[in-house]
Amino acid sequence: MRHLLITVFALMILGSINCGQPNTTTTEKGIETSPHDGVTTTEPQKESPTTTELQKELPKTTESQGREPSQESSQEQGVSQEDPVDAAVTPEPAEKHTGQESAPEPTPEPMPESASERPLSDTNPSWLAKVTCQTPPPPGATLAPKPPAYSGGTCPTLKAGLNTFMSKGKQRKFLLILPSNPKSGEIYPVLFMWHWLKANAGKFLKQGDVQKSVDQQRFIAIIPEAKGDLNMLVTKVPWPFLKSVPQARYEEEFVFFDDMLSCVSQQFKVNKECVSTVGVSAGALFAAQLVGGRSQYLSSFLSLSGGVDESAGIVARVRSWKSTKRKLPALVLWGGPQDSCVLLNFEKASKKLEQSLAKDGHFFIECVHNCKHAEPPITARPGKSRYESLWDFFLRHPYWLNKGESPFKVTPWPYTNVPWCGVGAGSAKPRTGSCPPPACPI
Repeated sequence: MRHLLITVFALMILGSINCGQPNTTTTEKGIETSPHDGVTTTEPQKESPTTTELQKELPKTTESQGREPSQESSQEQGVSQEDPVDAAVTPEPAEKHTGQESAPEPTPEPMPESASERPLSDTNPSWLAKVTCQTPPPPGATLAPKPPAYSGGTCPTLKAGLNTFMSKGKQRKFLLILPSNPKSGEIYPVLFMWHWLKANAGKFLKQGDVQKSVDQQRFIAIIPEAKGDLNMLVTKVPWPFLKSVPQARYEEEFVFFDDMLSCVSQQFKVNKECVSTVGVSAGALFAAQLVGGRSQYLSSFLSLSGGVDESAGIVARVRSWKSTKRKLPALVLWGGPQDSCVLLNFEKASKKLEQSLAKDGHFFIECVHNCKHAEPPITARPGKSRYESLWDFFLRHPYWLNKGESPFKVTPWPYTNVPWCGVGAGSAKPRTGSCPPPACPI
């Protein structure tokens, strides 16, 4: 009996000995830049196997960001602008990281592997808030198709400035605005810019401060010239947007878009995941129609005093919205209740556009500057281009975002110099204060 008690006592002592410390789990640390810089750098120190496996699956090649293999050998031209309107502005250098943080951030949840399983904004806000056109697409994301083939056969050599080529058998022109200080390895988002009534591409270039924007925000701008064959009541219109215009004329303009995108993509390093379009007034009325005709290539669009399905007098009416299979984010801006030109009320037309977008499930930002049919009264931030905030919208919405996703669903509209914007219909607080003179040209 005594031996049994001694044995039990010995076993109890051995069981109380600590045979080793458990492994300490180190959380992942990361350093982030401002979302406006379009750069997110994460330097993991130690990760869980799931996160490491995910990062290995993320596309890292230039093709995953929109560059086609044939573009690798294309000219890194950055060609100098011919007779530029604005002097080149050297982009500000990226912020230097100090490597110091007040507290480690928690390890982010890995993204699911299929697009249908990827969480929407309310379940993964930290990831979505930092998305830009430079963000690698998550595994399983739906990517943009290759640019369409050029209808004219072989593309002519393009240059910065005015270009002329054949599109659907007709001679067409457009301005190509390239960064004046190209950087090795850059892949550029593309923004198509459709001008307003009685304007031209050169006027958009100048009034839109486009060269400065391109240099600072690192994208390619394409500004088409109107063909000049369309009429509405007492004036010519630059683009097709009326119900009375035959479908064939719309298709001609859509092919013009295709051909510009095709030839620019062949000769320059284009991010096909970030191709957007913006229009002003008559150009905005057409931009909404372009979305209906070419949503398969567009990542987003901006309507500045545009809209759909509104009458202009008793004999002209703007075409209705055409529902699209793909849902893409939009920015809808106008000048308040008195935003009118050529008998067309752009507030009514813009609100009808918003109704169509909401019905079809598109995300959109609403902006109301309350200055009638005038240039948006935006004061540039120090050292920045005037319309930086508008172009940033397109640079924050790559093609592969899920339906209804947007960084602005989880992070506030960041531009304090444009406080009259909000998410969704009726969300904008109309601007008050002095205004520039109305700009209706007739």
